Amino acid sequence: MRVPLSWLHEFCDPGLDPEQLADRLVMTGTEVERLDAVGPPSAEGFVVGKVVVAEKHPKADRLSVCRVDTGDGERVIVCGAPNVASGQTVAVALPGARMPNGERLRKAKLRGVASEGMILAADELEIGDDHEGILELDGDLVAGAPLGEVLPLAESVLEIEVTPNRTDCFGVHGVAREVHAITGAPLAADPWAEDAPAEGEGEASDYGSVTVEVPELCPRFTARVFSDVEIRPSPLWLQARLSAAGQRPINNVVDITNYVMLLTAQPLHAFDLDEVPGGELIVRTAEDREKMTTLDGVERTFDAETVLVCDRNGPSGIAGIMGGQVSEVSEQTTRVLLEVACWNGTNILRTSRLLGLRSEASARFEKQLHPRLAMRAQRIASRLMVELCGAKLVPGTIDVAAEEPPPRRLLLRSGRVEGLLGMYISQDDQRTYLERLGFEVITAGDDFEVVVPPDRYYDVTREVDLIEEVARVHGIDEHLPTTLPAVGGAVGGLSREQRLRRRAEDGLRDLGFDQAVGWSFTDPGEPARLRIPENDLRARPVMLANPLSEEQSAMRTTLLGSLLDVASRNVARGVESLALFEAGAVYFNNPPSGGQGSIDRLAGHFAGDTPAPFTEPFRLGAVAVGPLTTRSWRGGGEPADFFALKGVAESLAGQLGTALDFAPAEEPFLHPGSSAAVSVGGSAIGWLGEVHPLVCRTWDLPAAVAFEFDAAPLLAAATLGEETYEEATEFPAVRQDLAVVVPEEVPATKVEATIEAAAGEYLHSVDIFDVYRGEQVGEGSKSLAMSLEFCSGGRTLTDEEVAGLRDSIQTKLEAIGGTLRE
Repeated sequence: MRVPLSWLHEFCDPGLDPEQLADRLVMTGTEVERLDAVGPPSAEGFVVGKVVVAEKHPKADRLSVCRVDTGDGERVIVCGAPNVASGQTVAVALPGARMPNGERLRKAKLRGVASEGMILAADELEIGDDHEGILELDGDLVAGAPLGEVLPLAESVLEIEVTPNRTDCFGVHGVAREVHAITGAPLAADPWAEDAPAEGEGEASDYGSVTVEVPELCPRFTARVFSDVEIRPSPLWLQARLSAAGQRPINNVVDITNYVMLLTAQPLHAFDLDEVPGGELIVRTAEDREKMTTLDGVERTFDAETVLVCDRNGPSGIAGIMGGQVSEVSEQTTRVLLEVACWNGTNILRTSRLLGLRSEASARFEKQLHPRLAMRAQRIASRLMVELCGAKLVPGTIDVAAEEPPPRRLLLRSGRVEGLLGMYISQDDQRTYLERLGFEVITAGDDFEVVVPPDRYYDVTREVDLIEEVARVHGIDEHLPTTLPAVGGAVGGLSREQRLRRRAEDGLRDLGFDQAVGWSFTDPGEPARLRIPENDLRARPVMLANPLSEEQSAMRTTLLGSLLDVASRNVARGVESLALFEAGAVYFNNPPSGGQGSIDRLAGHFAGDTPAPFTEPFRLGAVAVGPLTTRSWRGGGEPADFFALKGVAESLAGQLGTALDFAPAEEPFLHPGSSAAVSVGGSAIGWLGEVHPLVCRTWDLPAAVAFEFDAAPLLAAATLGEETYEEATEFPAVRQDLAVVVPEEVPATKVEATIEAAAGEYLHSVDIFDVYRGEQVGEGSKSLAMSLEFCSGGRTLTDEEVAGLRDSIQTKLEAIGGTLRE
């Protein structure tokens, strides 16, 4: 939002330099992106001139030699404008004046004729883009008068970044009220306080009608009719203000609609009434694939949720976004129907994004305006139509309105301000600040009842919002004391879960993995790219109501997608080896039911019997592409595979003081036969495996291996901080190697568990160091080579005792189909 200071000062002049005003606005919550200047850097050297004589240049057909009275006598100026003529009052730049581009004007000789200045066009002063002819000023002006008293030269402009909640600051008057509130400078009367006289014939309803078929999408539609309209260029003061505010002047009627929008933050639209059959307007939703050509000359196609303003023949405008060519105001227009409406903000935002079409009007409507603002804009625009277009206002206003939102009344408790802010602000000051901002304040005992004005209706909705308004106007930067929180004797610390999360993250970093922080937002197509079937909970993400973009409109259901995104970007830039991990939340629409997929079994995440509508389990995920170790003369450098990442996961669990169990399982995004379900203490926590080749191809990766674990059950099983110690024994251990043949489907973890149960307390450790498949063990079987260590803390075990343990192990193994291989 560009706010020319001369326009702002018309309503509130705080007497501050532009830099001081910008700083004050920033410190009270209104972000000023920059200070801009429009026009020449100084008004010095710019004066009003009178063209005494204009003659053709003797040596150039397109030039005129003019004698111009500039107050200090007459001077010769050579001018190239085709419309220069004797008797005109013009804007003149004298030698020495500095032009908007920074160049200093000098005397010059043009085709042999000395020229002592320049007669200016609108674009040369940056008050318009017209370069076809010179500016013609009011003939009553005195030659030699400073041009800065007639036109805003060296205009300072505040460029404000308006936050979505402050729709009032989309208008110059709203910014002026803000300046009034934070500085105490007087505020001029509301510009909509007076209406235009109605001198036209008949009633507005005699000329037009409005039907609103969708009142929930159009809470209010007002229309006024003007006759005897004369289309001409706007006066220079209006053109200058619009140009400084970033709008291109077009003609007086269109400029009035833009001017009033910039003043009040309420958009307007003018129809050529003679181009609206029967004067009848219908507000309805579009038919699917219905089309219309908008004012920018583009034919647009609509869906069934787009709201259109139509005449009897079809669409004539996209509600709240842009009008159509069919009824636009032209040089032939003599009757105008002026629309000021209120639209459903969410619908406008949706349509604007769908069409890829954003306008100054849609930027305001999508924030949601109050229906009561419509008549403010109608009154100001009506006065300007009468004054600048010679129009006659037809009595009456066509006003189709749904039920208006009830007044918002909030209680501001006397002690709540100090209790929340930690500083005292008197109630007199509170009342003053709120009334400056346009709130109505009513004493209610020791408290205040505050009525929210319509231009802040959707922003200030709670008592705490009122306290924020009081605090920022009072001056948080100047008055809020710097204090530490009152915590008494309490000492801060981390919970057990927080400590374990940090330990897990540190452990993964120690194992050579770099932490990535991915977006929680993703696109709805990510589950399909991961080959997740539609009936899987992970294929039904939580959708955002107000997304930043379509690509970030869904909440992720797995960390794998964001990790693959980061890996893909790195590989595309020449990185051959990377190991990444992420610790973050994923999001589900509903609690998963028991028994649905390994990653969907989120036992322990939900408290109570009533399911929550959304869940946010915390996950640990990792991905590796390329080798995890560097190549050396002794080998290494092979790409990470299932077993490499399994070792990483086991090391991580070991650092947390627990152990993981692995069982063959399939996931749609993992390679069949190279994937496993992971559990701890009998509770499923996630998956681990090599990423499916088709998924890797989608992300342009050569190969990848990944895991993802639910943090809650993993950390719940951790014993870190609960370590136990055993005394080092002085008695020697007995070590034996076994080769156990088991059916292929029996997992190694089951063999380990069977051996541990059979050997009892004397078995100190069991490690599998080889797997063999081949003719010697037969088809469908495998041989696991493992090293066993037996010991006792109080004596040396005898050979007979170890042999007995071995026999017990053999007996237990037979129960699961295993035999010892000699």
